[in-house]
Amino acid sequence: MVSSYGPHFGEEAPLVGRRGSGTIFFTYCNLRCVFCQNYTISQLGEGTEVGREELARMMLSLQSKSCHNINLVSPTHVVPYILDALELAVSMGLYLPLVYNSGGYDSVETLELLDGIVDIYMPDMKYSDEKTAEQLSGIKDYPKLNRAAIREMHRQVGDLQIDDEGVAQRGLLVRHLVLPNRLAGTQEVVRFLAREVSTNTYLNVMAQYHPCHKAFDIPLLARPVSGQEFSEAIDLARRQGLNRLDRYNFSLPLRFVLR
Repeated sequence: MVSSYGPHFGEEAPLVGRRGSGTIFFTYCNLRCVFCQNYTISQLGEGTEVGREELARMMLSLQSKSCHNINLVSPTHVVPYILDALELAVSMGLYLPLVYNSGGYDSVETLELLDGIVDIYMPDMKYSDEKTAEQLSGIKDYPKLNRAAIREMHRQVGDLQIDDEGVAQRGLLVRHLVLPNRLAGTQEVVRFLAREVSTNTYLNVMAQYHPCHKAFDIPLLARPVSGQEFSEAIDLARRQGLNRLDRYNFSLPLRFVLR
């Protein structure tokens, strides 16, 4: 199921470039985040069923609009269908880089199927604490599985490579959403990336959290992130030697146009 598709200009700068990222938003998700801003899509099933041919046509349509890439959003649970549609789309002339845009809860076995197919991995690193992940996203073993996935993604594509026009061509781009009251475990996330992946990791530290969906029922989540909390997260990343931080977001004041 697909909720929407089209050129997107609210993604990270290396994906957007001048002509936008060609996003396809898949319905449902393998996470159940209580604060999800897109919960009507990810949890309530807002979208339309599409077949192999229609999904392939979506990809080709985005290419015809001169998008820089095909950005597969929340693809983890529909990988077989994506691969099926990709086979057809490539036979019809698809050549754009593929972006795998996930919540970071991906098995290594699934990622191995994508080796040589995906050009750019853009996973979340949501949490460092297993109990927090289970409470807020309804899943088990998130830190362990997430870190294994990040390692495999980096093994396949390496650090993010950006061309002379500032557009990403291949590599790993990690997203980390700062949560109030340090619930995301930023210190452990940036330490892992710097010590076990690469100090050249392109990291987007995001400040746009605001209470949504069921977050108001959890006191620690019932407010936006403060400027001090966000600045602390940036400082933690820099202390670990991570200097490829996405400036598109953290240079803005904390009144974002949400994605």
